[in-house]
Amino acid sequence: MAEPTVQFKLFQKAIPTNVITGFLGVGKTTAIQHLLQTKPAGERWAVLINEFGKVGIDSQLLKTDDSAEGEVTIREVPGGCMCCAAGLPMKVALNQLIGKAKPDRLLIEPSGLGHPEEVIAVLSGEFYQSIIDLRSTLTLVDARHMAEAKYREHETFQQQLQIADLLVANKADMYDQSEVDALKRYINELHLQELPLQITQEAKINPEWLKPKAKFNQAVWQEQPAEFNVDNEEQLIPDCGYLAATQKLSGWYSYGWRFKSTFSFDYQPLMSWLEQFKQVRFKAVFRTREGFVAINQADDNLTIGKLPAQAAESRIEFVTDMPLDAKKMENQLLQICGIKHVNPS
Repeated sequence: MAEPTVQFKLFQKAIPTNVITGFLGVGKTTAIQHLLQTKPAGERWAVLINEFGKVGIDSQLLKTDDSAEGEVTIREVPGGCMCCAAGLPMKVALNQLIGKAKPDRLLIEPSGLGHPEEVIAVLSGEFYQSIIDLRSTLTLVDARHMAEAKYREHETFQQQLQIADLLVANKADMYDQSEVDALKRYINELHLQELPLQITQEAKINPEWLKPKAKFNQAVWQEQPAEFNVDNEEQLIPDCGYLAATQKLSGWYSYGWRFKSTFSFDYQPLMSWLEQFKQVRFKAVFRTREGFVAINQADDNLTIGKLPAQAAESRIEFVTDMPLDAKKMENQLLQICGIKHVNPS
């Protein structure tokens, strides 16, 4: 596939752009939610999100209320690492987003399992030099993860720290000083002792942290094969009213479903069903009889909230390093919303 060719009108100045990265479940989307709430009135902001799963939940969670209509534009690239295949999926999505939004600021959230080094490589490449003003890259971490080898020894986890201009230890209300000290020792082991560290909770990001210039601009391509849908239009949900999407990539699995808005889920049975997935990372937006709810589970911590804007459909996505019984899960979800004739397990 050829390089995307998009003619941009000349910008008066390059767009200040920040990459907000971090491993699965560390609070990247919540951090962007907080930043959007601090957006100066009248400014146009754009958000480019890459999700590991193929369904895509974050754009639903980031939808703003009607008063911000036109001031925040969100573009999603689900289904893996958007910077693979020499960054082509990212370039296509980024060009479409910039052309549509003409933003005053751009925030980019790579997948928690993607390659942030390659995202930086795309943004600092020759094509974007007059368009992108690359500012501080923020990497969010949970200090509790220092106790688990699956994080400490993961290549992507290490790369997220190595490309950071600022390390943000999030969820500080859930751990103590000994875990912060373990994080600092780990940073030293990676020879990153000069990396600034901020400690926060509830993913609250100080807008001042976005302002410094980025220091990292090295390009190293992983050349991991992947297929992406970079069209604006999502796949239509079939007449049955729901759509399933699963994948396995880099030793991780995603299981996702989308349901038409005509499907209404019984809240209490739904929450009871989700109890069995306490150790699994998932996000969801569900239409219930009480209205639309947003559900987010990470590290055995479940949060539930109302959406600031009406969702078009219900969605759920699980990301795990262990396989799940997708057909059984699908049947149970259908039963919760009152569909009795389900596919056999």
